[in-house]
Amino acid sequence: MFVAAGQFAVTPVWEKNAETCVSLMSQAAKNGVSLLVLPEALLARDDLDPDLSVKSAQLPEGAFLTSLLFESRRNRMTTILTIHVPSTPGRAFNMLVALRGGKIVAHYAKLHLYDAFSVQESRYVDAGETIAPLLEVEGLKIGLMTCYDLRFPELALAQALQGAEILVLPAAWVRGALKEHHWSTLVAARALDTTCYVIAAGECGNKNIGQSRIVDPLGVTIAAAAETPALIMAEISAERVRQVRAQLPVLRNRRFAPPQLL
Repeated sequence: MFVAAGQFAVTPVWEKNAETCVSLMSQAAKNGVSLLVLPEALLARDDLDPDLSVKSAQLPEGAFLTSLLFESRRNRMTTILTIHVPSTPGRAFNMLVALRGGKIVAHYAKLHLYDAFSVQESRYVDAGETIAPLLEVEGLKIGLMTCYDLRFPELALAQALQGAEILVLPAAWVRGALKEHHWSTLVAARALDTTCYVIAAGECGNKNIGQSRIVDPLGVTIAAAAETPALIMAEISAERVRQVRAQLPVLRNRRFAPPQLL
């Protein structure tokens, strides 16, 4: 099946960001894509206000997702992204949602909050408490992750041991010394740890690197973007996962019990 990752620079205006998401969804659907991954925290972003994403939080039935769900009814594609959803007053969950057929078919509240490199996501964001159940698209099982989750191999491994063949990762990977190197290394490492495809979509504004990637189960990058808006696509297959797992049976050869997560 064909999969895609779309990246763009999120603006402070949610209506404009919704229009961009709808445009990427339309482009992907016209190219026969079955699974589209968009970046993290798409409601609003402002270089001068790092908390705007939380301040702009909307309920799932809010106008932002309503416009994307309307577009979702026009195709058979599954679209995955994250927005901030209110939790308690002044706080929010960083919520991944999967859209298909005009409905939210899966959701996942980000487990690992980005309290690193002088950023403290947990100031206004509440962490999730559970790993999301696997999602299925055209017979392939998909594990759901968000941005900083990439640095925690036990989460990817737990999903692979449950049967995941694809890991998806909406992200807003912050620029900084060696950060691009961390990103490319970790995306490939999670693919190799789990012998899964990894589809990682990155926001590409002034503070984030973009660099969306689609990586195969042997850690080979089969599609990649730079730091500017882009829609990248690749063909993937269950047969490739089976071949790699026969050659590299790391899931079967493990000697330690899987880590206990929450």
